[in-house]
Amino acid sequence: MKALLLILTLVLQIGAAKAACRQALIMALDVSSSVDAQEYALQMQGLAGALLDPDVQILLLSQPSAPVVLSVFEWSGRFDQRLIIDWTRLETPADLAQVAAVLTAQTRPQTTRPTAIGQALRYAGQRLQAGPDCWQLTVDVSGDGKNNDGMRPLQGKSAIIFQRVTVNGLVIGTDMPSGDRIVENEMAELTSYFRSLVIHGPDAFIETALGFEDFQAAMKRKLLRELSIAVAHLD
Repeated sequence: MKALLLILTLVLQIGAAKAACRQALIMALDVSSSVDAQEYALQMQGLAGALLDPDVQILLLSQPSAPVVLSVFEWSGRFDQRLIIDWTRLETPADLAQVAAVLTAQTRPQTTRPTAIGQALRYAGQRLQAGPDCWQLTVDVSGDGKNNDGMRPLQGKSAIIFQRVTVNGLVIGTDMPSGDRIVENEMAELTSYFRSLVIHGPDAFIETALGFEDFQAAMKRKLLRELSIAVAHLD
């Protein structure tokens, strides 16, 4: 009997170690009407390029025994969320290459759609509830505008799971020459909106991109920061 219990304990420990993951990271990409086909491509290619960046890969693959598990979806109106990458354990460079290939193969939906950040957050919460039980849960919301459809962002974060979730934001501004006061004011206003209503959690932060051409660089900065925070919490 003792031998059987010992074997069962070892099996459970091996299973738990195999299932361990340090961070469940879900990326929510804005594909509302304000995002045209070229900007859509820049967003998908930018995320793919950021994931393949050598500095980002070092952090992503730094703990193969407890990897980051990634999911990606695009969002627009209250009924428009489309899953692009289901939960994927990032354990090797090949895993990252496969994710990047799927992202760069995407094409923008042709329909005209509003901006439903609240519903995107609710969808992200539902995905996390159905996903792996990692040590940290993180939602990344990229967007170039305010909520104008469906529930408010605060309502989207009302599920109990958000007590464990960090929501970070990537605010995308207009690609205009530096020094343009109107553009700077719009960027400041949208950043303030995300800070007040979208991001969530004690370590939450906002990264900014000056237009979609800057999306990849901003995404790299954001990934380096949040992955560093995740590693620091494990030390």
